Amino acid sequence: MEAKLKQTFQGIDVQLISSGGGVFEVTLNDRLIFSKRSLNRFPDDGEIEKLIEQG
Repeated sequence: MEAKLKQTFQGIDVQLISSGGGVFEVTLNDRLIFSKRSLNRFPDDGEIEKLIEQG
């Protein structure tokens, strides 16, 4: 996913932070835009990109 985001959004800073317990969260400018814990699922294909575009 990191490579795909960097290819789609030139100049984006992607940081992968290891955690436990199946946590998968995506933040944009310190704002949570996706949380597996809240939605009880992983993102659909292209979902993270759409959320970033919506900013």
